[in-house]
Amino acid sequence: MNRLGKKANETLIEMALSADDDIAVLTKFTPSQSEGEECNGPETISTAGSEIPSSSEGLSSTETTLLIPEHQVIDKRHQSKDSIFFRDGVRRIDFVLSYVDDLNKEWEKKLERRKEFESNLQKAGLELETEDKKESEDGKIFFVKIHAPWEVLITYAEVLNIKVPIRENDIPPMVENPLDCVLFPLRLPEKVMHPEPDYFTAPFSKDKQELYLINDESTFFSPSMRNRIVNYILTRCPYGTEEGKKKFGIKRLLNNGTYTAAYPLHDCQYWKKASDPNCDSERYTLYMEWARFLRFYKEQPLVLIRKYYGEKIGIYFAWLGFYTEMLFLAAVVGLICFLYGLFTMDENMSSKEICDPAIGGEIIMCPLCDRDCEYWRLNTTCESSQYSHLFDNVATLFFAIFMGIWVTLFLEFWKRRQARLKYEWDLVDFEEEQQQLQLRPEYEAKCTQKKKNPVTQEMEPYLPLTSQAVRFCISGATVLFWVSLIIASMIAVIVYRLAVYAAFASLMENTQTLQPISGVLTPQLATSVTASCLNFVIIMILNFFYERIAIWITDMEIPRTHMEYENRLTMKMFLFQFVNYYSSCFYVAFFKGKFVGYPGGYTYMFSRWRNEECDPAGCLIELTTQLTIVMAGKQIWGNIQEAIVPWICNWWGRRKARNNPENLYSRWEQDHDLQTFGALGLFYEYLEMVIQFGFITLFVASFPLAPLLALMNNILEIRVDSWKLTTQYRRPVAAKAHSIGVWQEILNGMAILSVVTNAFIVAFTSDMIPRLVYYYAYFENEHSPMSGYINNSLSVFLISDFPQGKEPKENPENFVICRYRDYRYPPDHEKKYMHTMQFWHILAAKLAFIIIMEHVVFIVKFFVAWMIPDVPADVKAKIKREKYLTQKILHEYELEKLKERLCQGDTRATEKEFIATEGRMELSRAM
Repeated sequence: MNRLGKKANETLIEMALSADDDIAVLTKFTPSQSEGEECNGPETISTAGSEIPSSSEGLSSTETTLLIPEHQVIDKRHQSKDSIFFRDGVRRIDFVLSYVDDLNKEWEKKLERRKEFESNLQKAGLELETEDKKESEDGKIFFVKIHAPWEVLITYAEVLNIKVPIRENDIPPMVENPLDCVLFPLRLPEKVMHPEPDYFTAPFSKDKQELYLINDESTFFSPSMRNRIVNYILTRCPYGTEEGKKKFGIKRLLNNGTYTAAYPLHDCQYWKKASDPNCDSERYTLYMEWARFLRFYKEQPLVLIRKYYGEKIGIYFAWLGFYTEMLFLAAVVGLICFLYGLFTMDENMSSKEICDPAIGGEIIMCPLCDRDCEYWRLNTTCESSQYSHLFDNVATLFFAIFMGIWVTLFLEFWKRRQARLKYEWDLVDFEEEQQQLQLRPEYEAKCTQKKKNPVTQEMEPYLPLTSQAVRFCISGATVLFWVSLIIASMIAVIVYRLAVYAAFASLMENTQTLQPISGVLTPQLATSVTASCLNFVIIMILNFFYERIAIWITDMEIPRTHMEYENRLTMKMFLFQFVNYYSSCFYVAFFKGKFVGYPGGYTYMFSRWRNEECDPAGCLIELTTQLTIVMAGKQIWGNIQEAIVPWICNWWGRRKARNNPENLYSRWEQDHDLQTFGALGLFYEYLEMVIQFGFITLFVASFPLAPLLALMNNILEIRVDSWKLTTQYRRPVAAKAHSIGVWQEILNGMAILSVVTNAFIVAFTSDMIPRLVYYYAYFENEHSPMSGYINNSLSVFLISDFPQGKEPKENPENFVICRYRDYRYPPDHEKKYMHTMQFWHILAAKLAFIIIMEHVVFIVKFFVAWMIPDVPADVKAKIKREKYLTQKILHEYELEKLKERLCQGDTRATEKEFIATEGRMELSRAM
């Protein structure tokens, strides 16, 4: 299949171009025409030398139509505009630019930029077709449709190192899973899961086109590959010089308002197939089989997602789907642990004693605040102590250890899944550096100084070290300021908790309507719930502002490559979100009730507000409340933002056009009215899931139902994300990625941290260790070792020892002593109010437990990680097989070429060269 003869001119592009060379290529490209191929007319511009202006240069649609030859005049009343092709019905629309021709003071400058930019696009070989604003639905917007011809595609496929098919895969498929018959209801049709055969692939080379399975030039490169190539050109195409600096790139033109949008087209409407038989209607298939919630139990068509949206979006949905599958196991175990607590709630000796009128009803507790709070009886916390047992029981320890091992299994099995996807999606030899080391256009534009790259030996822009240092200092100071702001807001919430507790206590005591629920809605719980809600509101407000600040300071740093930009932004955003979302949980888990003091010697914040105490049944129930409110609130708010807000915006944007007939509401206008899935669209999706991952790992010992909530959210999340991407957003530009990137390292770090946090929660936040110490060392009844635990855990305080001004205003029943939660000597002991030996035994047991649990879990984690290889054995074999076949095919091709040259009498093709090539083939076979 010889296709080399069709090209009259070729672009001389080397595979290692500097940034300036990239731009030079774009302006020097001269597209070729096939023999006998005609130009499509003036409105469809396809040559660099065209003298006739496009609509953007001042001609209206009517004027340009007069210039079109008679055989190309189209009756727009009878032709459907819901098409993804130029008006000739042959050339595919790969990209669309839109702009509004507003007559303001910047009008002439914008017009000049557009003329220069579009002229350079034509010089780069792209073909343009302009739709006049009179043809648009609102009569205001111009649309410039862009088509990349074959010569442009093959040129930049080589530059971008795109892999293409060379031979159908001959490796036998995997042995069928015996559970396939059981999992059949979860499967999608084969034509949806695998829409095309599996091929061995090799990087594209213009000089070896006979090697590739090119059956049809118009469909050889998929639409996602085509829009990726066009976007590469658009981001590097110059449009002139301003203020002595070379300006280029569509992003800058979008920022300054020269163009209002730039996007590739969806291939059809999502609710029905395209009428054009040449259109695959992949968007419709994705909607019907993937984006509807009623398909929530079905597997995801990852191959089709990758084909339509590109590898970067495909790998996100693969990770999200795998994460959701693994959550199923954690959710089941967590539910079992919760049910254990539910079924054993009546057997809990601690809550029995608290609820017993003869025990808890006779224990008088010290006031929970100074002056305004009164003495209270322990049995008033009966219901909360029973509910606390749901989460604070022996199963909590088991679940904390289980989740430490589950996290390792999840991360290790994901590495294997990712390795399989890398092979199946032709990403094995794809190095992130290959794509991401390409300099960002913003970096090239802002860095005026140049130095020689030691690897490529080419001159390239660079940012001086002094400038980098100044920018990093400003960036670091800004991040530190915002983190300090979060900590300050958390302290404000703590002050709120301390300040309003007395108000809640007084309100509930004096309000008769609240008496029926006073057993459930205690002052502690009311304070905790309202503080958690307030904290959630503050979190959302700070998020709103910090997202914009993080992007601004990352832009200010001028990262060199796209990878650097994403990594820096990710670390800034994650650091902020980590402190923002988890600080309140860390406070309740590790600080609340730990530094209280004792009656007569309480500790105060800012010498004014007395530190909070935990409930007599422990602080774990408050941590559960905090975690539930923040986690559930974030998930609900996130789904509202992701689904409802884009739907309302789109409905409002097309409210005038929704009744228009199809032949008036064009495909590019329909997509223009959709929301933009920006470059950071996936970033926010990953961030949302990683924050959720933190909730179900860092604090899971306090809430075994967290994985179940996450599972239900993720089942909805997959369908919401797929629905909004398929129906509410413009088609994103395809991008390659062979992994989830820096998020993998963040997940690894959180997995290690989760072991530590859960060990501390079990030891210091739950009541498990004090109960175990009492059970084994301090029990008073051999037949019922836990009897008397509550009385043992409460110390005695003589009311007359209250300092002046700190005692309650009233003591109507003339109590002499009150009890408080601690292990201290009674007032008649020589070591009055000092810690007892039991306190130190419990502290030693807590520290020993932390050390033992951490070491056991870490040893198991590292052993499991060592046992599970990152790449499956069958994937390794397939990779070796593909590399062998690729080398063999390439060597055979070179050998055939040498034979042809020898037959044609080419003196340069020596016999030694022929023998060397044959020897290389033999060596390849031997290897």
